Amino acid sequence: MGPNQLTTLPLGSVGDTDWSPVVGRTLLQRVCWSIDRRNPNDHNPEFCCAISFRGKSAVNTNKKQHWEAVYTSKSPQAVSWYQPHAETSLRLIRETGVAKSGAILDVGGGASTFVDDLLNEGYEQVTVLDLSAEALRASQARLGSRAHLVSWIEADITTVQLPENAYDVWHDRAVFHFLLEPEHRRAYVRAVQRSVKAGGHVIVATFAEDGPEKCSGLTVHRYSAEELHDEFGNSFALVHHEKEPHETPFGSIQNFVYCHCRVQKGEEFVKPNSNPLEP
Repeated sequence: MGPNQLTTLPLGSVGDTDWSPVVGRTLLQRVCWSIDRRNPNDHNPEFCCAISFRGKSAVNTNKKQHWEAVYTSKSPQAVSWYQPHAETSLRLIRETGVAKSGAILDVGGGASTFVDDLLNEGYEQVTVLDLSAEALRASQARLGSRAHLVSWIEADITTVQLPENAYDVWHDRAVFHFLLEPEHRRAYVRAVQRSVKAGGHVIVATFAEDGPEKCSGLTVHRYSAEELHDEFGNSFALVHHEKEPHETPFGSIQNFVYCHCRVQKGEEFVKPNSNPLEP
């Protein structure tokens, strides 16, 4: 594969493709694009391709259309969840103590500036996954010549087949609360269990129980810290939880809850009957 050359799979194709040509020397997986690291300025942000795994589309068409419309019609700064800097998320990742060479996956990171902050902090293996190609393009355009330092995945987190035991940190701010169907939440948890290393960190933020009932025109599932941890089960040890009052670009307040867990491999996925929490 040459510089800036794309690897594209048609929707519905069988997921037995050899991905080795698009695996970077330091990054675990480059499924959308590959850049010659000797010439990082030669960057074309029009990267995204349709990917499928094991005969299933990596994107759900209706959900994808919704989010493509959002990012086509609005700037990244004009959505309610926008933050100039995701300070709480960044602090929680710092507190994990993960090395700068550790692999971090930002789920739903799309157009967020969080990837900029991670690069500024010196993290070397950052992957951003989002359902929306438009959101990913926005981040690539903003990063410019630094976009080649990031691995980009356009996919639905409930269907994508991520590499096994690949990530030291899984971060998600405002994706999980859109999963209304129990089977979608279970698929999400299985993806975490598969792709995060034993002892790895999982940081998930959703609307709190007193947060909004809808976001971007979609109904969401609100959580207390206990309810959020309960969705993940016994294989996730709760380390810390906190609430954050997020001020939207429009001046309103949205209450978020953050849970930081560690993955315990080998633990059977069983939801606990009771789970006392320490703030």
